[in-house]
Amino acid sequence: MGPAVIYIFLALWAAGWLLAARFRRPAMTGISDAPSTVSIIIPARNEAHNLPKLLGSIAAQSAKPLEILVVDDGSSDDTADIARQFGAAVITPPPLPDGWRGKTWACHQGAMKARGERLLFMDADTWFEPGGLERVLAIRHDGALSIAPYHAVRKTYEDLSLFFNVCMTAGTVPKGLVGQFLLVNRHHYQLAGGHESVRGHILENFRLAGRFQTVGVPLLSMTGKGLLAFRMYPHGLGEMLRGWTKGFAAGAGGTPAGTLLLVIAWMSCLMMAPLMFFLTDHWHLWGVACLLCSLQVAWIGRKLGSFGWLLMWFYPVPLLFFFGTFGWSAARSGKKVTWKGREIDAD
Repeated sequence: MGPAVIYIFLALWAAGWLLAARFRRPAMTGISDAPSTVSIIIPARNEAHNLPKLLGSIAAQSAKPLEILVVDDGSSDDTADIARQFGAAVITPPPLPDGWRGKTWACHQGAMKARGERLLFMDADTWFEPGGLERVLAIRHDGALSIAPYHAVRKTYEDLSLFFNVCMTAGTVPKGLVGQFLLVNRHHYQLAGGHESVRGHILENFRLAGRFQTVGVPLLSMTGKGLLAFRMYPHGLGEMLRGWTKGFAAGAGGTPAGTLLLVIAWMSCLMMAPLMFFLTDHWHLWGVACLLCSLQVAWIGRKLGSFGWLLMWFYPVPLLFFFGTFGWSAARSGKKVTWKGREIDAD
């Protein structure tokens, strides 16, 4: 085995650090900017189990928004009652029109009812860390601001989302939009056409980012550790598979080409090391390469979520899960999938 193979490995391994360099934080002023002008809009379909965490975290913030609007998207549980218990206003939109997705319709209805000068759209499975809203409002940015929530992992199977989180964050940070959190002033939102302009898409954040860019609204996104957190797919592996299948391959198609090449290069390195360890006689050399990959995966993973340290040694497991689910998502593109009790076309 010549040194060229080692050089190739090191070059591919470096791609991981280039991706990680995107997860930097912008400067903050240290002074929150008028929280009383912010309307928080939460689209919610059967989110009774998630709303107490989110609404409780908003209530605990020192920065108080003008209003909290929960848009009840045809829930069959106690979503509306729980929202009212926490002091939120509940909006019940008209029936979902043809050509709209549930989330885009709910966000659109919330934006029309909101009174604030700035609109903060949040998914119901997110929550603020202590002081998180105040720190978000202290970020210097005149445009659309998005936060990639820190992934709170509670069960071992949730570690399988690791590489989905890495790709999702790398594809949107620092100059894109993350789907779970968007803060934008009303003028810029209307100028871009709002959620009405992306009404038919599951991954509306990618399309909306393009709309903002078209009308000259600057985008800024960042990782959410210490600001915002969420827990994805807490109800089992089946929910996780359905969730990632419904549009992840389409999201990869919306990722900038340079970022996609870095992701492919890095994942090639992560597979190369264990394969060479087992398939060549240079196990000692490739053992070191495996260790380098494990340490890198663990470092990047802990930047994005509380992923278990076992990933240091078994990272090929979530990586193979990623490849399999990504392939299934691509195969299902344009076909029917069931999500939150609705049958929808996968993006």
